[in-house]
Amino acid sequence: MNYSYPLFRPPSEARSLILQITEGCSFNRCSFCSMYREKSFSEKPIETILSDIKNVAQSQPQTRRIFLADGDALVRSTSTLVEILTALYQHFPQLERVSSYALPSNLLSKSTDELKTLKNAGLNLLYYGLETGCPELLKCITKGATPNSIKKGLDKAYQSGMEVSATVILGLGGKHYWKQHIQQTAALINELQITYLSTLQLSLDESIEEEFIAKFERQGKAYLAQTDNELLQEQALFISLLSPRQSLIFRSNHASNALPLKGELPKDKDYLLKQLDLANHGNIQLVPKWLRGL
Repeated sequence: MNYSYPLFRPPSEARSLILQITEGCSFNRCSFCSMYREKSFSEKPIETILSDIKNVAQSQPQTRRIFLADGDALVRSTSTLVEILTALYQHFPQLERVSSYALPSNLLSKSTDELKTLKNAGLNLLYYGLETGCPELLKCITKGATPNSIKKGLDKAYQSGMEVSATVILGLGGKHYWKQHIQQTAALINELQITYLSTLQLSLDESIEEEFIAKFERQGKAYLAQTDNELLQEQALFISLLSPRQSLIFRSNHASNALPLKGELPKDKDYLLKQLDLANHGNIQLVPKWLRGL
């Protein structure tokens, strides 16, 4: 399969087949994200995609999981996505799951019926960068979303029957705004019905660090990064405030995290808070910074 690099996928898709149906990200303006800055967005021709599916099925017929790349696969028309999904399940008889990233604009632009159509065609899981529930910070990071639009889109995904894995970025508010970041994000999460929730620590590529800070200043705010221990306190406050409407699988297994955690909320809340307390007091070793990354 011919890939356009760089190529990214969520941690839980490490063993999945990556099928690239778009290149780059059609939004590509989030100030914290450098993943697709060196790419121009484009949609791969459907003929190329169908040919890739046929070719790779010959060498990997037992594939069970497939991730649709790049960062904005869901921007493609519903009819095109259904055509791709139909081909995947036709050529991979043991296929169990197909997933992709979802931008806020993707869920807003597609109707609930369209999302149901995609779910019925075999798109099972969406990875959604929620980042923060704080409206001021969403402006600072040029996310192109508001808490209301985030909730509206994720409610549509839930109504369609899709599973959603949402991510929140620790450290996004820096030293000055961390409490409002965490409090408002937890409040938003508590209003949603999602399947998975993960946190990652803010890790700015040198190429976008100046832009990130400048966009804070443009909103009349200053950004000052948190220390690892301060981020552990952020995580602890976040988990303590979470009261999900349904059982939620929680992970902090992204490579950027100083402390990997996993559990189920609300069942494992006390355990997770205990782990954070032990780490904050130096009784659990943090992942060295040189081993962290995107």
